[in-house]
Amino acid sequence: MQKFQTITSTYVPLPIENVDTDQIIPARFLKATTREGFGNNLFADWRYDKEGNPKPDFVLNDPTYSGEILVAGKNFGSGSSREHAAWAIAGYGFKVVVSSFFADIFRNNALNNGVLPVVVSSNFLNSLFESVQKNPKATITVNLEAQTIRNNETGEQESFEINAYKKECLLKGLDDIDYLLSNKDKIETYEKKRPFVY
Repeated sequence: MQKFQTITSTYVPLPIENVDTDQIIPARFLKATTREGFGNNLFADWRYDKEGNPKPDFVLNDPTYSGEILVAGKNFGSGSSREHAAWAIAGYGFKVVVSSFFADIFRNNALNNGVLPVVVSSNFLNSLFESVQKNPKATITVNLEAQTIRNNETGEQESFEINAYKKECLLKGLDDIDYLLSNKDKIETYEKKRPFVY
């Protein structure tokens, strides 16, 4: 994974509540076992018609909006535990998803795949939606090291929580296996000193 840097970016608004993983990546796309190509099918049923043509009224097809940050309504990522939902979001190019609530399994899958889920208050979320409606070029700054998110249109800022281990992994660009390998010497030293148990 890439190391997570402080991001200042325009953002894509999706003010829809209770977006589940089947809406993020429909079940028919789950046959693949590698991550490649999932970004093309992110929100496929909302994004394309039955002939595969882009629906002009869906936000991902609107050139007005772009960026590395997706701002979504409350309860994002509910439903089944498919990791493919995180693959699709990362594959599309989003590095951060902002909402006032995430389903636990989706949040963990996102973190495991280099996507930072940021939980904000309902008021802050509404402010982001209002800002981008007024100015589609509005930006957000997400500072993982400081654990802050800033609406650069209004100057409002909030702190967000993140598991310390996952924060370290994101900042260093490590997945779980990489993290273990980075501590190989410590593990081997511990194993040599640990009393042998029959």
